[in-house]
Amino acid sequence: MEKFKYLKRECLSKLPKSTGVYAFKKGREFLYIGKASNIRERVKNHFQKTSYRDGFFIDKVRKIGYIKTNSEIEALILEANLIKKYQPKFNVVWKDDKNYFFVGITKEDFPRVFWTHQKQVKSQKSKIKSQYVGPFVDGKALKQTLKTLRRVFPYRSCRKLQKKPCLWYQLGRCPAPCQIKTKEQKIKDKKFARKIKEECQSNVKNLMLILGGKKNKVLKSLEKEMKKAAKKQEFERAAKIRDQILALEKTLLHAKVLSNSLPQQSSSFYVWQNTEEKLREILNIKGKIERIEGYDISNIQGKQATGSMVTFIKGKPDKNFYRQFKIKIEGKPNDIAMLKELLKRRFKHLEWGLPDLILIDGGKAQLNIACQCLTSDVKHIGVVALAKKENKLYIKGKEKSLLLKNLPREIFNIFLQVRDEAHRFALSYHKKLRVKALFENS
Repeated sequence: MEKFKYLKRECLSKLPKSTGVYAFKKGREFLYIGKASNIRERVKNHFQKTSYRDGFFIDKVRKIGYIKTNSEIEALILEANLIKKYQPKFNVVWKDDKNYFFVGITKEDFPRVFWTHQKQVKSQKSKIKSQYVGPFVDGKALKQTLKTLRRVFPYRSCRKLQKKPCLWYQLGRCPAPCQIKTKEQKIKDKKFARKIKEECQSNVKNLMLILGGKKNKVLKSLEKEMKKAAKKQEFERAAKIRDQILALEKTLLHAKVLSNSLPQQSSSFYVWQNTEEKLREILNIKGKIERIEGYDISNIQGKQATGSMVTFIKGKPDKNFYRQFKIKIEGKPNDIAMLKELLKRRFKHLEWGLPDLILIDGGKAQLNIACQCLTSDVKHIGVVALAKKENKLYIKGKEKSLLLKNLPREIFNIFLQVRDEAHRFALSYHKKLRVKALFENS
């Protein structure tokens, strides 16, 4: 694996304009690793148009590393390998296993290629095992890469072998192992079946090697195979492998899989500015209010108790920061103790980023316990609790509660949205645990 070349953060103009991977560092610590079709422009964008996530680490950056690649596909693959190797602190997406991607192949005579969010030893509906490569951050770019590489290494993607070849075979994107099941090609034709099997297995093997960053190994293997076929005077096969080598090199050099679009501010930005200003006035908060986290507890008589954390950024839900907690307290139902456990566990994870305001589903007692959970690191965070019965809002540092219906419409809406989403998210996890317990006890 190639090594990073480093520049001081003041030298952004010296970064290359080529495709590749970049890294932000503070001393020896990797803060963030990303990929780009234009390294200089992408890095400049981090500093000039700071997003909410950038705000967690951009001031800590002391030097910037970069590695140039020959293609966007190589950048995608290199990014995945480097994040896996260095585990940068602020690649927050790794903290939630539902937000990254793997490519899997089934261990069958005619392997199936698929992408997934979570690795499983066996598929849910069968006993077929799979092997995986990844994880990848950018799902859209990964899917485009698979689509592009499929032209070079056709593979099977159907869950069940069909009765006859489908459109993917007609397009030259699948070896169509289903052919051996048709009347025209009966299974008795062992030579034909073996040829299809070898092609399927060879193609997925090469595909996985490339996604694992071993392009050169694949090219050398193909060249060796081509010479071997030519030596045996299998010229048709040798020509096919030659075309495959040329197609692979062309694909890796010219395929466009990365988005060049940069984040832009929309009209919703200005709407939130107005809402934020009113929030600061009502809650008596001087600093910014951009990230709001909502918490809720769901249980029946204390059983299968769950906690949820939902996150709204500038008034919009961001599911990258959603978290679910299985409450560990046992015994009699105690919502206050459960909430305390939930908040203490949450604030042990400063790497998730910190909210500017948290909303608790509950009343004065819930507000007080939430305030007690704020350690010195998070003491500045604003806290409100919203009681269900009359939609009374209890505010940190204020004695009197407010009726939500008397507040401006945008404040009324945002608080109800956060509370309802936290409730929905906690309840969905609670139901899942109940169903699991039901099957285990049956």
